Amino acid sequence: MLNKIMPTTYLLFAILLCVGLHILVPIYFVIPLPWNMVGLIPILIGIWLNLSADRAFKQANTTVKPFEESSALIQDGVFRFSRHPMYLGFVLLLFGISMLLRSTSPYIVMIVFAWFIDRVFIQEEERMLAAQFDEEWQGYKSRVRKWI
Repeated sequence: MLNKIMPTTYLLFAILLCVGLHILVPIYFVIPLPWNMVGLIPILIGIWLNLSADRAFKQANTTVKPFEESSALIQDGVFRFSRHPMYLGFVLLLFGISMLLRSTSPYIVMIVFAWFIDRVFIQEEERMLAAQFDEEWQGYKSRVRKWI
């Protein structure tokens, strides 16, 4: 059931939860104004990672949807640095939003989101890629880290 919902839906929920926790339970303000604006940097990097990865999927004519069989194992572009640049981009987006909000409670959401994405999506996707691409996947996995 959990894996039938797209990761972007979970990202939207996490963003709303970050804002909600910040408003309702800010816990502690860690980044003073205007330094919180540095949060725009990970947001922009996260967006760039997602757009770059999406473009690579389209160029390889393979699916971007989790749990659908891939027709290609992409190993270039942003995939040279991370096996899951889109999920990394999501986490960077949440990190940047947490910085902009300044309080510590949104960081909890970011950490739980990263753990959840790893357990629900990444582990299964990697199992599927290993089954489909076997030695090519093993070589790629040995060269490139899961996140960064």
